[in-house]
Amino acid sequence: MTIPSHTAFLVDQLERAHAGDPWHGSSRASILADVTSEEARSRPAPAVHSIWELVLHMTAWTREVTRRLQGHLAAEPEMGDWPALPAAPDERAWQAALADLERAHLALRDTVRAFDESRLAARVGDERNAPLGTGVTFAQTINGLVQHDAYHSGQVALVKKLVRTAKG
Repeated sequence: MTIPSHTAFLVDQLERAHAGDPWHGSSRASILADVTSEEARSRPAPAVHSIWELVLHMTAWTREVTRRLQGHLAAEPEMGDWPALPAAPDERAWQAALADLERAHLALRDTVRAFDESRLAARVGDERNAPLGTGVTFAQTINGLVQHDAYHSGQVALVKKLVRTAKG
């Protein structure tokens, strides 16, 4: 058995969590595959994020991690931490949000594939950027996004069940 490089391992983890066969259960893509726009914007309780909000949040952070790997200082995502739903949250806009998540994932995957493996242990940011990155390596950042997305994918699965149960 050949042991993959650290970069190959991280790409594999990103791919499994997004649309592969992750150890923890269903992939994000399989969980989202049959969600309608109505289900995506529904809230099973006032303090619970909708599936759509969770998708936008995961997209925002996927883009932010890609940005950091491309040499930018750590920051809040350009879309914001919890981006707002579009003005017309219809099926077309929902499909566009899913396509945007897919594009963000592919951009991150390609960035990780091309990332210089010798830099994986380097720290993201510097002392001027302490609250948002110092102390975290590039490898930890990538792995952290895998964990982040597994957590939120679990939330999506639960919200989906709650919304569908409420519909009866």
